[in-house]
Amino acid sequence: GKRKIQPGDKMAGRHGNKGVVSKIVPIEDMPFLEDGTHADIVLNPLGVPSRMNVGQILETHLGWACAGLGKRIGQTVDAYLSKQDIKPLKETLKKVYGEDETIKSLNDNELIELGQNLSRGVPIATPVFDGAKEADIEEMLKLAGLDASGQSTVYDGRTGDPFDRKVTVGYIYMLKLHHLVDDKIHARSIGPYSLVTQQPLGGKAQFGGQRFGEMEVWALEAYGAAYTLQE
Repeated sequence: GKRKIQPGDKMAGRHGNKGVVSKIVPIEDMPFLEDGTHADIVLNPLGVPSRMNVGQILETHLGWACAGLGKRIGQTVDAYLSKQDIKPLKETLKKVYGEDETIKSLNDNELIELGQNLSRGVPIATPVFDGAKEADIEEMLKLAGLDASGQSTVYDGRTGDPFDRKVTVGYIYMLKLHHLVDDKIHARSIGPYSLVTQQPLGGKAQFGGQRFGEMEVWALEAYGAAYTLQE
C-alpha cells in the first residue's frame, strides 16, 4: 500500500531542489493568503541562493500566473453561463493567446469547453533562451489580477497575523522520492563484526554500526572525553 509522507521523507522539485520534510502540521496551522487559501508546502528560502537553481523561482512565478489566468478565464465562462455573453471570454483568450487562428475558428460551445479546460490553469512552456522575459511574466501576472512582483501578503496560520514582508507564492511540481525514512532508519547495540578488522560491519543491510568519523572524534576530544575512544 501507499505510505503517507512523514518527517524525514525526501521530496524534490524539477530543478534539483531536493530536501527532507522537517515538519507536518494541520492545514489550519499553515500560512494562508488574503483570500484564505492555505499553502500546501513551505520551502526554506535559504535553499535557493547558494545553490543558484533559480528555475524553481521561475516555475513558481509562471505557475502563479497560469493559475491566476485560469481563474480569470473561469470567471468569464461563468459570465457566459449566467448572462449568455461570450465577449468577456473571447477578450480574455485574445489577451492570453494573442491573435490565434485556431481559437478564432472555434464556435461558442467549443470556446466554452476550452475555457472550462483552462480554468484550472493555463498550460505554458518557456524555452531556455528565447522564452518568457521578465516583462512578459509581469504582464501575465497583471492580466491575472495579481501583484507583478509575484509576491503576496501571507498570514501566519497559528496567530492569524500577517508576516512582516511579502512572500513569493506560486505553483510548482513537487514529487516524493523513494528515499523513505522508514526504510533508512536503523539502530544497533551489538551485532556482527568484521573478521579482519574486528570492527562492526557497515550499513543497514548488514545490521552494521554507525561510523564514528574524524569530526565526531574531534567532538569527543574537545569535550575532554578522549578516553571514550579507547573504550
